[in-house]
Amino acid sequence: MLNERLSATGRRTRDFRSLKVHPVKVVIAGGSGALGKRLADDLAERGDQVVILTRTPRPGAHRQVQWDGRTVGDWARELEAAAVVNLAGELVDRRPTARNIALLRSSRVEPTLALAAAARTLAEPVPVWVQASTLAIHGDSGEAELDESSAPADEPPQMAGVARAWEHAARDVRAERAVVLRTGIVLDRHTPALDRLAGLARWGLGGRIGNGRQWVSWIHIADWLAIVRVALDGPLSGVLVATSPQPVRNVELMAALRRAVRRPAAPPTPALVVKSGAVLLRTDPALALTGRRATPKRHPRCRLYLQLSPDHRGPRGPADLTRL
Repeated sequence: MLNERLSATGRRTRDFRSLKVHPVKVVIAGGSGALGKRLADDLAERGDQVVILTRTPRPGAHRQVQWDGRTVGDWARELEAAAVVNLAGELVDRRPTARNIALLRSSRVEPTLALAAAARTLAEPVPVWVQASTLAIHGDSGEAELDESSAPADEPPQMAGVARAWEHAARDVRAERAVVLRTGIVLDRHTPALDRLAGLARWGLGGRIGNGRQWVSWIHIADWLAIVRVALDGPLSGVLVATSPQPVRNVELMAALRRAVRRPAAPPTPALVVKSGAVLLRTDPALALTGRRATPKRHPRCRLYLQLSPDHRGPRGPADLTRL
C-alpha cells in the first residue's frame, strides 16, 4: 500500500524506495549541480547505478562520463536501457541581458537536443525520461491558480521564454514514458535560490520584498527527491507540477527565513530598491518580484509526498528551514 508519510523533520516513516522492484541505471545530465548531486546520492542510496554526464569529470562518488552537451558522442551508449534525468542548464541568477538570456536558453536547449538525438540512435527507446523544467514558464501569474493544465506564458523572455524553449526541445524524445517536472523554489541549504534569500535575511534585509504578496511555490528537497523517484518508477507521464500543495506569500517566506537565521523583524525592501540592488548583485529582480501560485493536482499519488507539518499553519518547508 502506497502510504509513505514524510514527517516535519524530513524523515520517512515508511520508505517509498522499498516499492522499487530492482535497481536501474539512471543517467543524469546536469548531475554536477546542486540538485543533481542530491539526486545522484539519493538514487545511489536506494541501489541504482548512477552515471553523470559532465563536461569536466572530477573525482566523486559516482561514475562520470564526459560529453560536450551539444553533440552526440561515445557517451550516447550510456543511454542503452537507462532512465534519463535531464537537469542541464546554467543558473538563472544573473542579469536579464540579451546575452544572458541566450545563454540560459542554449545551456538548456542544446543538451536536451543532444540527449534526444542520442536516444534516436538506440535500438530501443529509453525506458523513462524525466525532463526538468520550471514554474517560471508561467511568468508572473499574479493571483491565478496554476496546475499541470495551465498554459505557459509568453513573457518575460528570461523566464517563460527560456522555459518554453526548454520543454519544446524535449517534446519528441524517444522514450517509452516521459515526465516534465515544473519545479518551484527548492528549499535546500545547497541551492542558489535559498542561499540568496537567506543571505538577504542575514544582512538585515529579510523583510518582505516589494509588496510581499507575490506567491512563492516551493518544495522541500526531500519531497523533490521523492517526486523524482515516483517519476522514474512509473506510471506517470506528461507534465507534473513539482511543488508543495501549499504555496506561500513572499512575506511569509521571508519571515520564516528570518526565524531560521535568527534575525529580528526587518523593514520591507521596496521594488525600486530591489531593482537597483539587482544591478549591483548582478541578478534579475524578477526572480524576487514575480510570483506563481501553483498546486500539483494531476496525479494524487504524488501529493502523498507533500505533507503539512502538524505544528504550524504553513507548509512544512518554510517552517523547517532551521533543520535543512
